[in-house]
Amino acid sequence: MSKSLFTPAVALLCAAVTQVHATDSSELEPLVITATRTPQTAEQNLAAVTVFDRKKIEQSQVSSVPELLKRVPGVNLVNNGGPGKSTSLFMRGTESDHVLVMIDGVKVGSATSGGAALQDLPIELIDRIEVVRGPRSSLYGSEAIGGVIQIFTRKGTDGSPKPFFSAGIGTHDTYTGSAGVAGGTDKGWYNLSMSSSDTDGINVKSVGTSGYESDDDGYRNLAGSLSGGYRFDNGLELDANILQAKSHNDYDSVNRSRTSGFNANADGETRVLGTRARFSPLEPWQVTLQAGRSEDKSDAYQDAAFYSRFDTRRDSLSWQNDFAVAAGQTLTVGVDYQLDEVNGSTAYAEDSRDNNGVFVQYLGNVGRHDWQLSLRQDDNQQFGRHDTGNIAYGYALTDWLRSTVSFGTAFKAPTFNELYYPNYGNPDLDAETSESLEFGLVGEHSWGQWQVNAFRTRIDDLIAYDSSIQGPANVAEATIRGVELVLASQWMGVDWNANYTLMDPEDSSGGANDGNELARRAKQLFNLDLDRRFGDFSVGASVHAEGQRYDDLANTTELSGYANVDLRGEYRLTEEWRLQSRIANLFDADYETADGYNQPGQAVYFTVRYQAL
Repeated sequence: MSKSLFTPAVALLCAAVTQVHATDSSELEPLVITATRTPQTAEQNLAAVTVFDRKKIEQSQVSSVPELLKRVPGVNLVNNGGPGKSTSLFMRGTESDHVLVMIDGVKVGSATSGGAALQDLPIELIDRIEVVRGPRSSLYGSEAIGGVIQIFTRKGTDGSPKPFFSAGIGTHDTYTGSAGVAGGTDKGWYNLSMSSSDTDGINVKSVGTSGYESDDDGYRNLAGSLSGGYRFDNGLELDANILQAKSHNDYDSVNRSRTSGFNANADGETRVLGTRARFSPLEPWQVTLQAGRSEDKSDAYQDAAFYSRFDTRRDSLSWQNDFAVAAGQTLTVGVDYQLDEVNGSTAYAEDSRDNNGVFVQYLGNVGRHDWQLSLRQDDNQQFGRHDTGNIAYGYALTDWLRSTVSFGTAFKAPTFNELYYPNYGNPDLDAETSESLEFGLVGEHSWGQWQVNAFRTRIDDLIAYDSSIQGPANVAEATIRGVELVLASQWMGVDWNANYTLMDPEDSSGGANDGNELARRAKQLFNLDLDRRFGDFSVGASVHAEGQRYDDLANTTELSGYANVDLRGEYRLTEEWRLQSRIANLFDADYETADGYNQPGQAVYFTVRYQAL
């Protein structure tokens, strides 16, 4: 995509900032937990954070978690062929496995590939998503170089049972549905939810590419979640939750010895279990104990016969202590334990490792000053000790303008595939490390909010494919510079949410690819959401645009930039019943996010929703 496409987009963003009309905003600011492991309002937070609550999720009418996350500043996605297909997320130019994903406080993802199956997570069972951009290893350990994504599933509420329901139909014989009930008392709460989706999909591979088959590659998903909790008279609070999602995926085979009838598919499963206890031994001291398990499984088939199985498990324990040492001052001290295990049909030289982490954090606020200091030491069974830290400072220049500055270090242990996958892995790999510096400016007005973040990240011992050994090696360093512009406002009755990111993700290893762009990172990203309500009707539009990027580190395979426009509408029949419709990819843009893999064209969807009040 040429720069000319982005010029009017930036001008539009700037115009909105200067021309918006004042409006009264009575909505309460959401609490953010992920950035500090303690509840803070967005105003108090010193990190770059994006929050999607249930209202925003339903208003956007997105059909998947990746479709929602691509609206986050600095995030671009790589998808291998449409709904349900393998999806990688790149945050602020870092690698796809440099982002930590959690569900209800439990770390999730595959120990073999290093990524979470974002495409399989059921959007209808999610209550809120918090996205923290920037390093957070000083609180969470390995993987949080680019940031952290935490997903919170639906929870119970006080009062009588409140059921919900949705059913949808769309292009490519797409059918979706969800149902559940939530309720509770002033002491206990519960939620039971289920969802399903089924689509014929699109033809995954482009004509002329390896493994191409002339057919549609379908996808279906069935998921359920159950959560509950109870608060005792002595203040002890217990809760537990389980989420399970099973998927079936058809895809084009990689078996090059055949030309048709590959009959290739995969069955996947994501399961997350968690339990937590919170209590206060003394008035200024709160203790949180949490245990969790996440499982990532995948069975692959070719020619209707079993081909391979990957089964990974991650067990975790956490003990966190929060001390209110003074007004506006909080000290947090904690210990984490994690055990990763690999099973399946592929033999690995090592199939388990554990990690012990100790962390401390100090949050403070005095007058116009805010700060966050955090330190952590991880003792990894394979890669020894890693010390990480973060320091952030904010100063309110005026009642409506605040500046922030932060510096953080992070690390990531290599995945089991990078280390031990047969005929590929390299057991001599070192852990990747990073340093990030960020400056921010936030303006809060009666008409809305704007934000500017400038960041620079340097990654050492970056793991990349080395053709000389035909496997991964610590052959590269990367330097990523970028700036994010964010706007949220209301103008002429229209809700505006826009962001623009300009990045320079550069290979700075000094080798053959020195100065090249890092693979699959778009240098320019733009999002715009517009929503307007007219009585019982509401209409909206979304624009998502990405600039040109390369599919390989050598920068020989170029992927063109593109822009997608979606339209949506909603009619509220009653306070409880709604009808929704959406046209995705309105202008039928033809594009790829990974070389040789198609993306969906224009599609139409209809949904009916019920939510008891």
